[in-house]
Amino acid sequence: MSFRNYNVIHNRFHHQILLCIIMVFTWLAAGCSGATSTATDIIPEDSTETQVPEADSGDLTSEPASTNTEQSVEEVTATTDSEDTTSDATQTLSAPTNTPYSPENWRDLPVIPVVSERAQEIYQLGLEMGNDPHAFSKAGDCQNVSSMFLAIYESPSYYSLGEYEYLQETIDWFYGSFSRNSPAVRGGMNVASVLSPLQADSSRCAPGENPLECEFNLHNPSIVIISYETWWSQRPAETYETYMREVIEYAISRGVVPIMVTKADNLEGDHSINTVIAMLAMEYEIPLWNFWLAVQPLPGQGMYEDRFHLTFAGNFFDDPVRMQSAWPWRNLTALQALDAVLNAVDQP
Repeated sequence: MSFRNYNVIHNRFHHQILLCIIMVFTWLAAGCSGATSTATDIIPEDSTETQVPEADSGDLTSEPASTNTEQSVEEVTATTDSEDTTSDATQTLSAPTNTPYSPENWRDLPVIPVVSERAQEIYQLGLEMGNDPHAFSKAGDCQNVSSMFLAIYESPSYYSLGEYEYLQETIDWFYGSFSRNSPAVRGGMNVASVLSPLQADSSRCAPGENPLECEFNLHNPSIVIISYETWWSQRPAETYETYMREVIEYAISRGVVPIMVTKADNLEGDHSINTVIAMLAMEYEIPLWNFWLAVQPLPGQGMYEDRFHLTFAGNFFDDPVRMQSAWPWRNLTALQALDAVLNAVDQP
């Protein structure tokens, strides 16, 4: 190898390492420094040191995480009372079948959701209301910022599907939604703050809109991935359930199919948040992506020593070493969940 070629490769390698380091720190700066919020500050300011993943060349996504900061409030009051002239899908939607379900069995539910007839009905009503079948939205906290979650699918050099090549059709179908920065996603956001107009991005959202309503009005999705790990440490899971019900019912009222997501961590100590998430998915007969189950075989169940942050590697699904980390599995199984819903509903 000539000296000139060596310098080119050497410089390119160091450039990729630098970009990866910037991406990881951007992710942490987006609010992913803790899993719980306090009652006096919706956005956690956790100064505890966390283990930063080693940089891995090729592990960069195409879009930086949002660095938007929001005003702290004494306590978020969930509201969906802002003016909305959109028709309500619940007026014509059949009621859930109330199938008996034991919440304690959520660990046994499959990673990839089984899509019910009611979810298909929600989707079809949404299309009648004008929802875009090629659009999905994200609503979540730091584990859903676009720089880490799904944006790779719009930058082919940053992922390889390997044996999952069949998923390329779903990537093509939803292209444009993967790397989009959703107003309903921010580090520290939770199921209460996403319902508060105080937490909306005033540069993107109309006065009175909460972040979830804003996202639906801007993007007009047919499906929404709902993934809120962050919660107030001193609040019971029953309060989480109350707010999550509002999130789900608002999505259904707009004809948007919610995909619920279990979380990898158990910081609350009794898995009560995952129990609530699974219970609500079964009650409303909406898809459940059981991400918790997907990471159980991984070293440390896919988490660093803080037992919250997911282990990091590039999204190359044909690389056994990288597939020992959680982030590739989060991006892969999320795509599989979208694919399952897409294939279950009748495409126009």
